[in-house]
Amino acid sequence: MKSTINNTVEFVKEKLNGAEAGHDWFHIERVWKLARKIAETEKNCDPDVVELSALLHDIADPKFHNGDETIAPRISREFLESQNVPNETIEKVLFVIENISFKNRSQAPANPPIELKIVQDADRIDAIGAIGIARTFNFGGFKNNPMYDPNVQPNLNMSKEQYKKSNGTTINHFYEKLLLLKDLMNTEHGKKMAQERHDYMLNFLDQFYKEWNVD
Repeated sequence: MKSTINNTVEFVKEKLNGAEAGHDWFHIERVWKLARKIAETEKNCDPDVVELSALLHDIADPKFHNGDETIAPRISREFLESQNVPNETIEKVLFVIENISFKNRSQAPANPPIELKIVQDADRIDAIGAIGIARTFNFGGFKNNPMYDPNVQPNLNMSKEQYKKSNGTTINHFYEKLLLLKDLMNTEHGKKMAQERHDYMLNFLDQFYKEWNVD
């Protein structure tokens, strides 16, 4: 399977060449590394499914494809079949890709497999802390969203469709997603890593408001 992993790395690098900086190859690489770290602490997980899922989870992020959630599974299946990956493994990888997203949390499976828990934690960890802050402001700039507006309050009750179409402020995104992720972690190792990054974001927000208000 090592050659397949290597081929997947090259495939993803090529596919995401020129992608928005918060969802490019380097994001994938960080999630891949985080997933491997978490997998080392979890028993009974399939490391091949973990690695392939982490590498392919954002191969076609719906937010850059008019919200179409079918593209990533299709591309992933076609690629994995070209690598002669067993169908059982392919189905497990696609299940992770189809269920990993924060916006789909209300439709989460009742008893998710450990591989989904691991890769989901890894992806969410990369969305918080210093990296998460950088990614959030980068994406806000990419969409030309306001950085902050004291008169616009966070929307904490968005439906999936509202979330997908949201063009709120970058600071509000902390409250609408980033600060919620710590309590959504699945694994013990993920929870520990998330806590440190969560605390960092709280400190950042305190400093941001002080500077914004010229305190």
